[in-house]
Amino acid sequence: MKLGVNIDHVATLRQARRGKYPDPVEAAILSELAGCDSIVCHLREDRRHIQERDVYLLRKIVKTKFNLEMALSEDIIKIALDIKPDQVTLVPEKREELTTEGGLDVIKFSEKIKENIKRFQDNGIKVSLFIEPDFAQVEESKRVGADFIEIHTGRYADAENEEKIYEELNKIIKATEYSISIGLRVNAGHGLDYKNVKKICKIKGIDELNIGYSIICRSIYVGIYQAVKEMKEIIEKYERENN
Repeated sequence: MKLGVNIDHVATLRQARRGKYPDPVEAAILSELAGCDSIVCHLREDRRHIQERDVYLLRKIVKTKFNLEMALSEDIIKIALDIKPDQVTLVPEKREELTTEGGLDVIKFSEKIKENIKRFQDNGIKVSLFIEPDFAQVEESKRVGADFIEIHTGRYADAENEEKIYEELNKIIKATEYSISIGLRVNAGHGLDYKNVKKICKIKGIDELNIGYSIICRSIYVGIYQAVKEMKEIIEKYERENN
């Protein structure tokens, strides 16, 4: 199980003062040195954190895999096709939301998604769809031609009692198993931290966990190199214990 580090909130801190620091590009370098397997960032339509300058520089310096999260907005699509990240992850986006609130409705927007998946794949870019752990959404993701799905783990992360935790965890397990059975590769992420990630690590078949906020929060105290290293060690430990 791999670790993708989302560096958006390094840019959030920078944009608070509209300054030069901290630089998410530098954070990406340190994250890779600490052992992460990919760098993730979300170029939002309102440019609230990651800027165009960042994605162009990241494309040049990332040595592992560069995963660009994005909504299906034509100006963002054009940037993605220009820089050609290794992967794009298509996500829903609302301007007023604090963070991505749920999965993409692949069924509702299937034709637009299918058309743009082809555009990306024709340019050598793999496509992941950020969806709820729902069989119908999984099936439609396969139909429109996605290479990966990324299961939204936010409801699991926000669950406040054991019953709800296991209810949401079971949905993730079942969706992972079903996705693999129909030929989709599976990533997962959203709201994962140094504690709740442990149960997710035990799910067989997940390729990669994409984690950002908790790592950036931890980095305030220990530095980003150590924060990434600690998360990578947890993933390896708990995945190993289940095998």
